[in-house]
Parts: sequence; structure tokens; C-alpha cells
Amino acid sequence: MPISKCRVCARKFFEEPLLRYQNMPMGAQHLPTLQTIGHDKGIELEIRQCSGCGLVQLSNDPVPYSKQVIRAAAFSQEMREFRIKQFQDFVKRFALKEKKIIEIGCGGGEYLSLMRESGADVYGIEYSKESVEQCVRSGLKVTRGFIGSSKCRLKHAPFDAFFMLNFLEHLPDPNSALRGIHNNLKRDGIGLVEVPNFDMILRKRLFSEFVSDHLLYFTKETLETTLRTNGFVVVEINEVWHNYIISAVVKKRERLDMSHFYDHQTKVIDQIEEYIGRFRSKRVAIWGAGHEAFAVASLAKLEDKVKYVVDSATFKQGRYTPATHIPIVPPDNLWLDPVDAVIVMAGSYSDEVARTLRERFGKDMNVAILRDFGLEVI
Repeated sequence: MPISKCRVCARKFFEEPLLRYQNMPMGAQHLPTLQTIGHDKGIELEIRQCSGCGLVQLSNDPVPYSKQVIRAAAFSQEMREFRIKQFQDFVKRFALKEKKIIEIGCGGGEYLSLMRESGADVYGIEYSKESVEQCVRSGLKVTRGFIGSSKCRLKHAPFDAFFMLNFLEHLPDPNSALRGIHNNLKRDGIGLVEVPNFDMILRKRLFSEFVSDHLLYFTKETLETTLRTNGFVVVEINEVWHNYIISAVVKKRERLDMSHFYDHQTKVIDQIEEYIGRFRSKRVAIWGAGHEAFAVASLAKLEDKVKYVVDSATFKQGRYTPATHIPIVPPDNLWLDPVDAVIVMAGSYSDEVARTLRERFGKDMNVAILRDFGLEVI
């Protein structure tokens, strides 16, 4: 049944198809024989575009052999030379010699054997039983299978790198495949992903490039979106092979290390406590009833150390800071119930507030500003 939403972001297609083609071949590998030609019929291709991420795709079902990789291009001497240099450069650039690399959808091992020549420890996964047997006969380390789930666990994982060449566009569920790959890579895993170049197809109006085998038609933009959505950082992306292919080098997105936030937090809190300690108990105020001041008051446990929080916003006055319950008062309180010092925590308004305090109180008021680098006493 035709699908009605994007295979990547699940947003609806634009209401009308971009194109409809009648009597198209059932598949690039569907070649009738003299005995079956009487049953061969053309099909309709409906080319749709996602209204969210913009990815162009067929609404058709995948071809029956969509999990298999069948390569005629491997017989080209020019392509062979291109791949040898590409793989050697890839292995050298990312120090992958003797490291584990897996090809996702390796077919009969045509490219796997070339990657092996670069000095990497190469593996493959392929759905076709016949192709796997061919690979094994050639001495290649290939497992029969298909990454159809993010929970898929591959033999010999985790891998240092992967490559997927002109296979992603065939997949009805690219997200699951990419997430499955992601989960079988080492923390700093690298990848090479290539797809037919829809940017070029658009430029040259290559209507004959639409084929039922290719469900997805990636531009640089939509390929980047798809890869990033599924946990990869795009290191670089280029048009290669006479501009027919988009080639993306990707890196597994790593979890951020934000432990230094704790160090900075401790530094700032120590500075605030030291500054407050210069004055008599409860003789310091904060200016600014915003989220920054609330967070600092909470983390520094200022409820018993400051007298009140000043803010010009009338709707905040007469209330209390969340979690610490410090009273929020209008600026007039600085005259009615004086303090010895004010710590300004007003973000981009801090300098303006500090100038106002200086103009109205002069040197009688001690003022400090909470900056991004720490507490600045002025």
C-alpha cells in the first residue's frame, strides 16, 4: 500500500505528488525471460515530498529484493580504481589500518575485497544467501543478515568504522538501519555513506533516474538531516563520481562531557559566599528575579544569606523565589530597608542595573555582577 508520511521524519507529504509516471519497470533487477514476459506489467511510480524535512521519496512499496545488494558497477575498471584510492585515503585519514570496518550491504564482496587491500580488518553483512556464500568462498568475513532494527547486534561488534555504498536509498526504514549501525560502532566510530545524487538529478532533469528500487532521493541537505537525526555528525559531504554520487563522511555523535560545569559552579558559589561573608548577616541583596538568579540562589543555598531579591517587574514583586523562598521586592526597598551590597544577576541587563545603582547610591553601595566567568566586584 502507498505510504502517506515521510520514511525519515514521519511528517505528512505535501498533498499532491511531485510526479507520477505510468508503465514504469517493476524493478531494475526484474528482467523477464521468454517464459515470463507475458506476465510482465508496468507499474505506477508516485514521487512525493515530505512537508517537514523535504526528503523526496516514492510512496510505493519496496521491491522484493530491497534487502540485497546487487552491483553491476563493480565490473567497471574506472570504478575499481576510484574505490581503491577512496578506501586507501579513508583508512589513512582516520588511522583505520588493522582496525575493524564493516560494509553494510556488501553484495558479493566486490568493494569489501578492495577495502581489505587498504590494510583494514574488514567484515561485511549481506542478506542474499548466494552473495554471502560467494564472499566466504573468496575468503571474506561476511555474515548473512540485515540491519532492520536499532536493537540489532552484529557479530564482531563494536566496529571502528563502517561504509554503506548506494544502499541507504533502497531501505523502507532508513532510521532503524542507521540507528542499528550507530549502536554497533565504537564511541568514536567513523563512517562513509553514499547515495545517488538527487541534487544532480534536479539540475539535469534526469527523469529516467526514478526507479522502483530507489525509495529515497537524497540531496545533500536531506542526507545530512537523515544522518544527524540518527546520531551522526557529518564531517564532510561532497559530490563524487562525475557528480552522480553524494559521499558523506560521518562520525558517531558522542555524549557531551559537561563535568566542567560542576567545577565552574563550585568556583562561582565559592566567590559569592566569600563576597557575602564580607558583610553583616542578611545585609546583601540580589538584583534579578530571573531563572539565572533562581538557579544560583538554589545551588548556593542563599535563602539564609541574602535579605531579599530586587526586581523591577511588578508582577514578580510580593512573591518569593522558587525553592529558596526569598522575598522579591521593588527597587524602592533599597531605600526603605537598606543593605550593604547588591549582587546583580540580571543577564544582559546587568551593566544597566549596575550603572543605575551607582548613580543612585554612589560609593555607599557595594556592587558585584555575576558574569559568565565568575563574580566581578565593581
